[in-house]
Amino acid sequence: MKKHRRLRSFLYAAVSAVLVITAVCCTAVRLPDYAGSDSAAVMAAALTISKGGNTAPKTAKAADAAEKKAEKATKPPETKPTASDFSEDYYNTFAKHPGAVKYPVYENNLSNDGIRFGNFFVKNNTDFNLNIGYSLSQKLGFRLEKTDDVQVLIYHTHTSESYLDCDVGYYYSDYYPRSSDNRYNVTRVGEEIAKSLRAEGIGVVHDTTLHDSTYTGSYYRSRDTVDEYLKKYPKIKVTLDIHRDSIGSDEYKVKPTFTYKGKKAAQIMIMAGYDPDGELEFPDWSYNLRFALRLQQMCENKYSGMTRPLDFGWFVYNMDVNTGSLLIEVGTDSNTLDEAMYSGKLLGKALAQVLQNNT
Repeated sequence: MKKHRRLRSFLYAAVSAVLVITAVCCTAVRLPDYAGSDSAAVMAAALTISKGGNTAPKTAKAADAAEKKAEKATKPPETKPTASDFSEDYYNTFAKHPGAVKYPVYENNLSNDGIRFGNFFVKNNTDFNLNIGYSLSQKLGFRLEKTDDVQVLIYHTHTSESYLDCDVGYYYSDYYPRSSDNRYNVTRVGEEIAKSLRAEGIGVVHDTTLHDSTYTGSYYRSRDTVDEYLKKYPKIKVTLDIHRDSIGSDEYKVKPTFTYKGKKAAQIMIMAGYDPDGELEFPDWSYNLRFALRLQQMCENKYSGMTRPLDFGWFVYNMDVNTGSLLIEVGTDSNTLDEAMYSGKLLGKALAQVLQNNT
């Protein structure tokens, strides 16, 4: 019996080793080429899981905990900056950074991963047998009314998320990608989306409440904000939680980009949740998925390369408030604010077309 147990242990260990080696090799083969990068850093980038990846938590409480853990990928300085620190210039790449180390930013287009449907991709992180064509053919769970009333809400659970100031291919170790000053954070992206929608005659309200003054509880606080707006503007059909992502580690960052009309922009990632058994109290998830797929397709039809694969997973992230709720990541902390704002402008135009075509 002891010989058999030893043999089984040896076989288990051997199989595990083969699987690990195979996974690493496959990752290395599939990793996009980053110009000027060294092999160790590139391999690390391939194995990084962004906060919108396969390990997305199911509840708001778990979401807060996971987001807080993910944010440790970028270490803040000993003294965190406040809004007053950025009164002159938000983050000056070309300033003196005594004691700081310069680290690389790896830039690429991260579109090609997961299930391909036409000109876009979906990462199905669930057990659901996803039929993308069928979902796209189904009606949305809402329709805009012909009115000047507010029908779209844009808000930010992680309001202080910010971006680099310059596209130079590096950053310093003292870079802290958060600011409570709305001139420099993700609210600038939300406002660009809002401007594009207003230009098309769509009523929109953009909330810039700081929900992440402390990280824990940010999803609960943003949910309270959303509920207040739904009461104030009962005709709201669409709620968009606009974030920016973070991909990398302490010693490198990954920057997803595309180009439209000769101008560089940040890629976006649309997220859609899944709740087959009612555990997350998200019964209408399939309608939100249809909306996410239509927006993904429209973005690629209008602006090729704009989207990272749609992230379909076991989470809710306040998307249960109605059938038109989505969470969208615009760029990462190594994109520039200008790149992210340009994407916001284009995203708003694509969204307006989806809403106007929904008849």
